[in-house]
Amino acid sequence: MKRDTLLSLSGPEMSIAAMYCVVGIDRSCMLDVYRKIPKDLTQPTYAGAGVSVLSALFISFLLLSEFYYFIKPEVVSELYVDNPGEVEMLNVHINISLVKLKCSFIGLDIQDDMGRHEVGHVDNTVKEPIDGGTGCRFESNFRINKVPGNFHVSTHAVGMNQPQRVDFSHIIHEITLGADLQNKSLDAAAFNPLEGTDHSGAKSDESHDYYLQIVPTVYKHLNGNEDISYQYTYAYKHYSAFGHGGRSLPAIWFRYQISPITVKYHEKRAPFYTFITTICAIVGGTFTVAGIIDSLYLPLLRSSRKPN
Repeated sequence: MKRDTLLSLSGPEMSIAAMYCVVGIDRSCMLDVYRKIPKDLTQPTYAGAGVSVLSALFISFLLLSEFYYFIKPEVVSELYVDNPGEVEMLNVHINISLVKLKCSFIGLDIQDDMGRHEVGHVDNTVKEPIDGGTGCRFESNFRINKVPGNFHVSTHAVGMNQPQRVDFSHIIHEITLGADLQNKSLDAAAFNPLEGTDHSGAKSDESHDYYLQIVPTVYKHLNGNEDISYQYTYAYKHYSAFGHGGRSLPAIWFRYQISPITVKYHEKRAPFYTFITTICAIVGGTFTVAGIIDSLYLPLLRSSRKPN
C-alpha cells in the first residue's frame, strides 16, 4: 500500500489500513514472516472446505482427549522397604457365610507371634442367622498386629458345649485389610482376592487353611493425603484334623505373613506447560498436514483429468 493512498483514507478504512506496513518507509515490515495475501487473490474450493471441516473435527477430538488426560491424574507406583519402627496395628474386615453351622457356636479367635491369644472376639461383630437358622452370616471388624499370626473362625469359644457335628462349609464375601482403595484406579481384586470363594460343598469335620501374603500399600493423592491399605495373595488347603481324643477340631484359618516391601501409588499430573505444548503441536501439526493435502489435491486432480 503506497503512502499517498494510505494518507487519503479516513475513518474505519484508516484504522484498518494502519495495520499494514508501508513498504519502503517502515523498515519493520521486513521482520514480518507472516505476509498477508489479499482475499481477492485467493479462491475457495470444495476440496479446501472439506479439508478444513475434517481438520476442525480432528483437532476438536484431539483437544478433548488431551484435556481429559490432563485433568485425570496418572497413577505411578514405586517400591520401598518399610521402616519397622514401632509395631503398628492394621484393620481387618471379615464377612463370611457358614451355611451349615448355627450362630450360637461360632466365634473368632486371634493369635500372633507377640503373644496375643484372644478367644471369642466379640467387639464389632455381627452374627445373622440364614437359611432358617441352620446357617450363619458372620461379620467382624478387628485389629491385628503387623507381625506374623492368624485369625480363625471356630467353635472354641463355646468350650465344652460343642455341636455334635461341626461343618465349616462356607462362602467368603469379603476379607479386606486397611483402608478401602477399591474406588481408586487400582485392581480391586488385589485387595479382596477371596471375594466369592465358595466352599459350601465341603465335607464336614474339615478344616480350611488360607495362607495370606500381605503387601502394605500406600495411596498418595494429589493433595498430599495418604490412604494405607494392604494387598494380599493367598494359598488354600483343606484337611481333617483330630485332637487327642480322636474328635475332629475343624476351623477356618487365615494365617498371614506381612511383606517388608511396601508398594506406594501416587497421583501425578502433567505440568500445565506440557499441556499447552501438546495443544500447540496438535493445532500446528494438523493445519500443516491439512495444508499439504489441500495443496496436492488440485494438481493431482488436474493431472488425472488430462487427456492421454
